[in-house]
Amino acid sequence: MVVASTAVGVPSAFAEETSTAASRVDTGSYSTLDRPGPALAVPARQLRTAVACTASVVGADRDPVLFVAGTGHNPKSNFAWNYMRAFSHAGRPWCSVTVPSNSMGDIQVAAEYVVYAIRHVSALAGRKVDILGWSQGGMSPRWALRFWPDTRPLVDDLVGLAPSNHGTADAEACVAVCPAAFWQQRATSPFVQALNSGAETFVGIDYTVVYTRLDEVVFPNLDAGTGSSSLRTGGGAITNVATQDVCPLSVADHMALGSFDAVGYAAATDAFDHVGPASVARIPRSVCARPYHEGVSSLTFALDLVGFTTATAANIAAYPVSAAEPPLKPYVFAG
Repeated sequence: MVVASTAVGVPSAFAEETSTAASRVDTGSYSTLDRPGPALAVPARQLRTAVACTASVVGADRDPVLFVAGTGHNPKSNFAWNYMRAFSHAGRPWCSVTVPSNSMGDIQVAAEYVVYAIRHVSALAGRKVDILGWSQGGMSPRWALRFWPDTRPLVDDLVGLAPSNHGTADAEACVAVCPAAFWQQRATSPFVQALNSGAETFVGIDYTVVYTRLDEVVFPNLDAGTGSSSLRTGGGAITNVATQDVCPLSVADHMALGSFDAVGYAAATDAFDHVGPASVARIPRSVCARPYHEGVSSLTFALDLVGFTTATAANIAAYPVSAAEPPLKPYVFAG
């Protein structure tokens, strides 16, 4: 459903102050932090049909959550059997954005869908939006925030579950042919360098990163100071938390953190329900005894998890490969 509305704004004094501060940051050869983003190249109809929302999003009384899936997935395969079910049961309004090719294509194109979704969902709700993403889905909204500054005042919280914020050493295996999104998620890729240029976070947005030291896909992730997932620069409020910081014996891996891990869920909902990012002190240690979080069915868990992991492998195997990373778009660069 499409509802005509204006996007939520911010006080002009605040916007001018943050814009002035952003203009002083040295971004080198990349676009300044406050330069307006380009017009979206993806046709409007495709962008519009990619967003799906619960009815409670319209005029919502709390910030709606926007789901962004990880590499090899769409929102349904990633979140329908866990987070979406839990949020619907709790009466939490949510939307999802389905990017092309199960998030295997050019992330720069995927980010345009996220830009549209942020604007659209904020307009429907008449308030700011919270974002929840796993893996690539926890990172790609940052591309939208970096290169489309108008989206920043529309976002309250960004929660990344095992996000590839600094790429991953795993993708360095791309030396011949790989899907586009794999090339871009190399730790040394031009995409990752552009993503983190100038600032990793922005004033007014709360960032919660949940990672696991046992991540076999996005790594290294041994600590918040050097890990692939954690955020460390910029003006946003940041919490980087390892599942092992809450539960020392946690054996959560990349796939668990993006689907059923109770620590990840507790941190995400803590961030959404409080001012600022998640607080480790507020997360009850009782989550350590839970095999999975709210919304995950004990009756179908085994089959759901098999379907989740199988979908990842099947979608990756079926996607066409390329011999090089997609070139960076012209708007990425200064001038």
